[in-house]
Amino acid sequence: MTDNSQQKARGVVVAALYKFTRLDSFEALRAPLQQVCDGVGVKGTLLLAREGINGTIAGTRSAIDAVLAHICGFPGCADLEWKEAAAATMPFKRMKVRLKREIVTMGIEGIDPNHTVGTYVAPEDWNDLISMPDIVVVDTRNDYEFAIGSFEGALNPQTQSFREFPGWVRKTLKRDNRPKVATFCTGGIRCEKATAFLKEMGYEDVFHLKGGILKYLERIPAEVSKWQGECFVFDERVSVGHGLEPGPFQLCSICRTPFHSGDTSGGYADHPCPHCEVNADTSKKQAATERQHQIELAKKRGQAHIGPKRV
Repeated sequence: MTDNSQQKARGVVVAALYKFTRLDSFEALRAPLQQVCDGVGVKGTLLLAREGINGTIAGTRSAIDAVLAHICGFPGCADLEWKEAAAATMPFKRMKVRLKREIVTMGIEGIDPNHTVGTYVAPEDWNDLISMPDIVVVDTRNDYEFAIGSFEGALNPQTQSFREFPGWVRKTLKRDNRPKVATFCTGGIRCEKATAFLKEMGYEDVFHLKGGILKYLERIPAEVSKWQGECFVFDERVSVGHGLEPGPFQLCSICRTPFHSGDTSGGYADHPCPHCEVNADTSKKQAATERQHQIELAKKRGQAHIGPKRV
């Protein structure tokens, strides 16, 4: 958890959290959690499932503290950990508490990180681990996330969703010698299941970055970092770099993938990427233009525009 003066000054705190814990009555937790979030003006998305809770929320310091205190009252969540960053403006348009089968969808029955999981590696020890000659470093995120940034030498499974990861492991990694594997993802949650799956597959030396890329970028100075590029985040900052500062990426208004805008302020704006600028058909360009018009009208009214679902 981070609680610094910069966050207080800038006003908006962004908190990313997850916890694998048995929530047998998770359906009953939804309405009270939504009510607490709405009552203090917190926005974002939280997922509830029998296996736990996952999500990212944003709000004032006191509002975030109120929601986190409520979640810490859930079964097994007293020791909840989360990661924080500052944002200049609210990065979400609404608050959603959703019920799911899994808080991160792998689609493999019986994978339980509370039972079997890889070895956690602190950000301060990560560079040494991935520099070892006999280690295989695997980025468990999606292909479009890998495209804008990853660690030196990391393998890209080229997945479009986490459901494809088990198939990639079976097809690509050499089971005959079962190499040492180090995995990483944005905040750590995918690696909980990825390493649990690898252990179930017979890999013994399995590691994952504790706190994910976000914790690494928060703690490790750029001058000694092995991270290259930017880290995609699922809110209107679009990407962050070292120190969790917003980066120069935005989402394409047509294909909804991140692209380098050339604007160091970064952030979410409705403009097409270079590919769509040239190749998108007229109807898609017109739809994007109309959406931008609606956003501008909403701003003039002092309202948040509820846009289409993001990537």
